[in-house]
Amino acid sequence: MKTKKTFLLFLKLILLTSAYNLSAQKIRTQTDTIGFAQYKWQMDSIFSRMADDDKLQTDEIYKAVISPHDDYSYAAGLYNKTLAGIKANTIILVGVAHKARNFDLQDKIIFGSYQKWKSPYGNIEVSPIREKLIQKLPPQDFMVHDSMIQTEHALEAITPFLSKNNPDIEIVPLLVPYMKYSDMRQFAGDLAGALYQIMQEENLQYGKDVAVVISTDAIHYGDEDWGGSNLARYGTDSLGTAKARQKDLDISKELLSGTIDNEKIKDFTKATVQEKNYKEYKWTWCGRYSVPFGLLLANNLNLLLDGNPLYGKKIDYRSSIHNPHIEVKDIGMGTTAPANTHHWVGYVGMAYE
Repeated sequence: MKTKKTFLLFLKLILLTSAYNLSAQKIRTQTDTIGFAQYKWQMDSIFSRMADDDKLQTDEIYKAVISPHDDYSYAAGLYNKTLAGIKANTIILVGVAHKARNFDLQDKIIFGSYQKWKSPYGNIEVSPIREKLIQKLPPQDFMVHDSMIQTEHALEAITPFLSKNNPDIEIVPLLVPYMKYSDMRQFAGDLAGALYQIMQEENLQYGKDVAVVISTDAIHYGDEDWGGSNLARYGTDSLGTAKARQKDLDISKELLSGTIDNEKIKDFTKATVQEKNYKEYKWTWCGRYSVPFGLLLANNLNLLLDGNPLYGKKIDYRSSIHNPHIEVKDIGMGTTAPANTHHWVGYVGMAYE
């Protein structure tokens, strides 16, 4: 009888331990399985079909980048070319919160509680640095919202390229919903300060050990399939399309390139967000919050660690209608939106050192 009780207690302990482990290892699953690869063989096919120039490696080490997050058929080459200079093992991922309105989220950094993220090359670990940051941040700066993290596609688009380049990466994913510029400055400064402390304590180097990856697509343009909105400010003929593309190029050159400072970042916000209503677009970059927040974070961190601002350069600018597409239908993938003069998206790759 005693042996039976001991066995039952032992079995109960095993079950409780297993349940705890399953809970502790909560995995974020993939949201978009059409535009993005969900299997290793799909990613391998995508890589094999990229232009040769997009497959080139680089010896440069980027401290931060801005990367697209649209369908791989349209933008995979630019992902890879942009992320090639990310050599760090720990990546702070700064993403768009496209569906923040659905959850009534605003004015806070959004973290999740997932311990792993599913990816074609195997589950990606969430870095312990996330919890250390959360402990150091003022409570009013952030919230933990797993539903928003699970619903959002802007970061899961990037992780397969990072994990292919470095199977040992760990990530700190965060999303930036509707946010006033003043709050972005405050929260990004707090986050940079907390990350600086952790990096000093753990002897981590910016670029070599820790890097920042910011997710955004550039202009969303056209007069069809935008939920009833007409986003074609200059019209959809060749002249209008050229004007929209040129404005994107000007934004990239004037506000995201060269020596980075708060005025440039603020001017980017002024260019993309309505001054009277910070929740409304002025120029339709979905990263109208993730870009300024991510650059404030990345630049503040560099000022704390190095005493100097970051310097940005353009890797490339592309769009869903100005560049060749990668064939994906035969590998079980597709596109989540059309690509024509009535509906197209721009992409920019930027690197910061």
